[in-house]
Amino acid sequence: MNEIPSVAVKIKEIIDETPTIKTFVFDREFEFSAGQFCMVWILGVDEIPMGLSSSDSITVQKVGDATSKLFMMKPGDKLGIKAPLGNGFSPGKKVLAIAGGVGAAPLRPLAQKGQCDTFLLGCRNRSELLYEKELSELTNLHIATDDGSYGHHGFVTDLMGDIDLKSFDTICVCGPEIMMAGVLKVLNEAGIAKRGQFSLVRYMKCGVGICGSCCLDPDGLRVCRDGPVFFGDILLKSSEFSKYSRDASGRKVSASNVH
Repeated sequence: MNEIPSVAVKIKEIIDETPTIKTFVFDREFEFSAGQFCMVWILGVDEIPMGLSSSDSITVQKVGDATSKLFMMKPGDKLGIKAPLGNGFSPGKKVLAIAGGVGAAPLRPLAQKGQCDTFLLGCRNRSELLYEKELSELTNLHIATDDGSYGHHGFVTDLMGDIDLKSFDTICVCGPEIMMAGVLKVLNEAGIAKRGQFSLVRYMKCGVGICGSCCLDPDGLRVCRDGPVFFGDILLKSSEFSKYSRDASGRKVSASNVH
């Protein structure tokens, strides 16, 4: 196994995307495929997995101790980055992207590279809308908000009924796991679950397939090495997808905590 070293990067710019989401731009670019991730070492706190939102950035939502520390950092501060890791999306000729909240971050590079035709974006409310201007210029963008403050009033899965799903050979999905399960259900009912590619989030200690902390039940697939992107037909066989994940101690936690 070829070990990818962690390298020190300097934060060049911090962009306030929404009240709870920031983009951290590095002074170094990484060659990667959309959907691959990095391990981010935050000095004195933890090393955590983050999806790459571009070749030189991560887009982060404040959800715990490590991200809270990250939000306190300033341009000029340093991070340790190990990248690229895992397997990314495999876009075909015509791609549909479906994102919930900060799940738009790993899908953004598809749009930036001209690989995404249509983008369905859902969030809680208008203030949490991510990359609207950029995505509207690069894709056919459809928006849903939970509270109806912008776009369709409802869930992003509602938007799937307004398009011809079978016209897409690849459907790339990232967001809260409950949302992704809803997408997979729709695709499965349409007989095209295998066209879906889903980016999973799990607790990781090593990020390189050694420790087993991110293994999925029942087959032991490693999110860090076999994923984080999995095809829909594989997830249909999983006993844990959308039901539970595991915390740092290995204890099961409900799917409502899987972001």
